[in-house]
Amino acid sequence: MTVIDHRSLTAEITAILVTNCGLDPAAAARAPAASLEELGMDSLALLELSAVVTDRWQVSIPEQAAQLSIPAVADLVARRADPAGHTENSIVIAAPLELVWSVTNDVAGWPDLFTEYAQAEILDRDGDTVRFRLTMHPDEFGVAWSWVSERTADPVSRQVRARRVETGPFEYMRIHWTYAEEPDGVRMTWVQDFAMQPTAPVDNAGMTERINTNSVVQLAVIKDRIERLARERAGAGDE
Repeated sequence: MTVIDHRSLTAEITAILVTNCGLDPAAAARAPAASLEELGMDSLALLELSAVVTDRWQVSIPEQAAQLSIPAVADLVARRADPAGHTENSIVIAAPLELVWSVTNDVAGWPDLFTEYAQAEILDRDGDTVRFRLTMHPDEFGVAWSWVSERTADPVSRQVRARRVETGPFEYMRIHWTYAEEPDGVRMTWVQDFAMQPTAPVDNAGMTERINTNSVVQLAVIKDRIERLARERAGAGDE
């Protein structure tokens, strides 16, 4: 995220208004919840504010900003300066493509494949599309996060498109799974595109870091479990 601290951003917006727009700093200090209009900022002042904000953070300020307080303007800038989240993580699994595909697309079996899910409940199936509820293991506060997702698998192209139906702290979350055969096995790739709600406890940058960290862990677990299964099946076939 371009802007790190909301309090410091509020101070920066205030400084811009004082330096470039003629804001009385004492008036702003006396009435922190007052709108820019109530603080005496006219259309010319808003144009100047917009010009500085656009130059500094590449964010546009709408005309309606006159009805916002300085902290609300700072919140608006923070949200618009935070680029949407995007992650891409992959791993090569030394196992047959059909095995990797079938195991990773068996949503009901995900609690045995991932370490983070306690339950996967299938809600509906329609051809290659499945809607399901995932429930995670309780976190450090004892909260078991749960949401509904939907995924559509294409067994011909070996791709899966998934999205959160119940978005929770996300504005949206979309995941693209791809599978490609390589000399050492099957490369499974997860591409995730998302944006966080303004009220979420983390911003897009923070969630990007979390997803990248967790994806490495889960991909390694999946690799280990599928490769072990492949060895077991190969051994059984030799008997």
